[in-house]
Amino acid sequence: MKNILVTGGAGFIGSNFIQFVLQKESQAQIFNLDALTYAGSLENLKQLSNPERHTFIRGDICDREIIQKLLEEHHIDTIVHFAAETHVDRSILGPELFIKTNVLGTFTLLEAAKNYWQGLGMPPNFRFHHISTDEVFGSLNPTEPPWTEETNYAPNSPYAASKAASDHLVRSYGHTYGLPYTLTNCSNNYGPHQFPEKLIPLLILNALDGQPLPIYGDGQQIRDWLYVEDHCEAIWIVLKDSQPGETYAIGGGNQPPNLQIVHTLCDILDELLPESPHAPHRQLIRFVADRPGHDRRYAMDITKIRRQLNWEPRNSLSSGLLKTVEWYLQNPDWVEAIRKQQDYQGWLTKNYNGRKESK
Repeated sequence: MKNILVTGGAGFIGSNFIQFVLQKESQAQIFNLDALTYAGSLENLKQLSNPERHTFIRGDICDREIIQKLLEEHHIDTIVHFAAETHVDRSILGPELFIKTNVLGTFTLLEAAKNYWQGLGMPPNFRFHHISTDEVFGSLNPTEPPWTEETNYAPNSPYAASKAASDHLVRSYGHTYGLPYTLTNCSNNYGPHQFPEKLIPLLILNALDGQPLPIYGDGQQIRDWLYVEDHCEAIWIVLKDSQPGETYAIGGGNQPPNLQIVHTLCDILDELLPESPHAPHRQLIRFVADRPGHDRRYAMDITKIRRQLNWEPRNSLSSGLLKTVEWYLQNPDWVEAIRKQQDYQGWLTKNYNGRKESK
């Protein structure tokens, strides 16, 4: 891997992955294609290590011409595909954009990659890596075992359905055309640079401002939480050490209910900011009307990647949450820049601050 095309590299996970690779691999040249929609920001790329080995290109993965040009001009040998619409609430209110980006965008990228790879003589060291989600598997009841790579797909939200479709497209290009691919389904990521619509940064920033901490329904929804740097390491190991055609489940190895996450964040803030006028921060918790069709439980079985590639998360949930809170406290300039985005402000007001409390 010398010349890597990263799609969606100005977003949360993508920018963290670029930072990880620049620190880990001294020979890698990274070409970062991002449309800079609401969740992507150049703020996420301001403190990259070895920035001379990173090139940013603003563009859309639905633009076949720009992708083809990038592949050919920069002699790309690895594609890491993060670019996607990811916010479940937004997919419920406006699913069309999710179909366009996640399905048609992935198709466009695959077509360009296939043609480019074939034009090179189909080298076996080429790799197309697709980042997906555990949400394609649906929802677990309390007694079911965690999902594995063999679990049948059963997506419940428009977001999850669009990612399931893109997963199937990637596999079909591997089976039909021989395109060397790998695929990973990850659980809920958290950590530095996460867009503040997502649960953990939303709660941290609301708590700092003394704003309500909105919790859907009864707060007993269960998720598998993965610190973003651990996820980046897992992707890198898959790229280096796995065989084409493999799929891996990546998770954090913990499944607390959402309410426990909120309590932990409040307790961390109480400890770090004992003089805050909003402490104890648990007093800010508000239960609000649940999301339509809200999945109850997610859980990932990481046995395969642990056994085959010797990967497991380095961060516990407690250590990862502490690092995350400390990062947001130490980076007020990033927070302010993101908050100035009109799309963020309008969405936040409409969908969280204005949401009615449940009775």
